[in-house]
Amino acid sequence: MIYLSLAILFITMLSGVPTGFAFLAACSVFLIDGVYTPDFMLPYGVSKVSAVVIFAVPLFIMAGSLIERGNIGDKLTDLISSLVGRIRGGMGVVTILSCAVFGSITGSAAATLSCIGSIMFPKLAQNGFSKAYSASLMANASVLGLLIPPSGIMIIYSWVGGQSVLACFLATIIPGIILTILLSVINIFLLRNDKNIKVISKEEAVKARKDFVPNFFRAIPALLLPVLVLGGIYSGAFTPTEAAAVSILYAIPVGFFIYKGLTLKGLFEGFAESAMTTGAIIIMMLSVAIISRFFTMEDLPGQLLRLMQAVSSDKLVMLLMINCFLVVMGMVMDDISAILLCTPILIPIAIKIGVSPVQLAAIMGVNLGMGNITPPCAPLLYISSSINDAPINKMMRPAMAMITFGWIPTLILTTYFPSVSLWLPRLILGIN
Repeated sequence: MIYLSLAILFITMLSGVPTGFAFLAACSVFLIDGVYTPDFMLPYGVSKVSAVVIFAVPLFIMAGSLIERGNIGDKLTDLISSLVGRIRGGMGVVTILSCAVFGSITGSAAATLSCIGSIMFPKLAQNGFSKAYSASLMANASVLGLLIPPSGIMIIYSWVGGQSVLACFLATIIPGIILTILLSVINIFLLRNDKNIKVISKEEAVKARKDFVPNFFRAIPALLLPVLVLGGIYSGAFTPTEAAAVSILYAIPVGFFIYKGLTLKGLFEGFAESAMTTGAIIIMMLSVAIISRFFTMEDLPGQLLRLMQAVSSDKLVMLLMINCFLVVMGMVMDDISAILLCTPILIPIAIKIGVSPVQLAAIMGVNLGMGNITPPCAPLLYISSSINDAPINKMMRPAMAMITFGWIPTLILTTYFPSVSLWLPRLILGIN
């Protein structure tokens, strides 16, 4: 039954069936022989999606929509631009840092790509970046939203895996910072000889430095948003759900009265868009809660573990197999679907081989992010290509450079050096 269910899941998803309904179709297999009944499984799924922490997901999605409409991200990019304008490719660094700071609040990599991309693609074009390179860079940088907290998929991971939300947030910070630095360095290296990239003159640089102070003061309300959210969570003043609500309450007046990018029409459009996105996610979460229960009761994690041990019982090799599995999942699924499906399967395996579930959160975040931009499937590359009207074939070379020299080193460090992901949780929360 398990293998038939998995076959139906992948066939329906690859056929274009909405993810939530694909999961429900896979669940239906277990009801055929009468061993499981709807009145046994549905209450379990409803109880899982009723958890308080789940309310943070739609709230952060709504906050991301308001940030996009309220011009809050623009002020941050203006501030960073005044610092890196003399560097060839500096606007690429601005893009990466913008995704790292504001991308996490949008809730998913695809949402980050849409939100930050709408701000940065015109700026990149003005600075001489080709459409293909801009789209490739944006696709890679948008995944930082999966790692830099507060991350929507880490909230979902902690919910599915029964882990501390704060611990999962902390586990992904250092991998996220490492990846941010590597992508910035790779961007500058790739563009070092590109004469099409505009570099401001010395006179303009002097003016930019003078403009830094007024740009900084204009950016203070925007900068306070991540400080407020993250400071509230880590100080214990807010739960992640409360922090998400606070981010909305903060973004509305800032967007309306300070940056004046938000209108009543935009506000209601943001609410409507967030509601539709939330509805799709909740259907997915309900169906995955049910199917993960089936997989657990049918011992799918145990079967997968025995299959992996038949290849090798060495921990390092098993971690390599887990990484390959996760990259493939990231290639064929969106980040939320993949985290919902893989978490209940892999946490028991990780515990068996001596890997902390908190470290696994970081491993999954990096892996699924890399899968999203890895050819041939590379869903984020195709989305970015569509948004920026860029030829996908010309995007592949810079994308592969960023994967090879940015993503893979980050993944190796996160997987085989536990302190990269566990140092902060141990320091702040005292976990093992």
